[in-house]
Amino acid sequence: MILTLSELLITISLMLAGVFGFVGSFGLIKLPDPMSRLHAPTKATTLGVGGVLIASLIHALMIEGTPSFHELLITLFLFLTAPVTANFIAKAHIHRHVEKADLPDPSPDQSWAGLTIGEDVQDDAEASDA
Repeated sequence: MILTLSELLITISLMLAGVFGFVGSFGLIKLPDPMSRLHAPTKATTLGVGGVLIASLIHALMIEGTPSFHELLITLFLFLTAPVTANFIAKAHIHRHVEKADLPDPSPDQSWAGLTIGEDVQDDAEASDA
């Protein structure tokens, strides 16, 4: 009974991973602009590859009888790094296609916007307020 339940969990996890991988790959090809295409592979990475790793974790624990934390660590690494990578790619895309003059003035509280566009724009904004 436990073998059948574990095989069912592994199968469901692999099928969901395959669906997310397919949808992410399809979205990478079919979505119209780079910012939309950025969303699809990050979901395929976090959910697709994460599903395969979770299936491997269940297999090692339930069938082989030995806990394997390598898959768990890889899954956590992917869940943490994929959104950060997507954020950096999106910021690079914004900086390539938007002129500094078109950006709004950052708030003076040193938020991420002030640190992203640089001190020269913030100094210009402070000079225009004076």
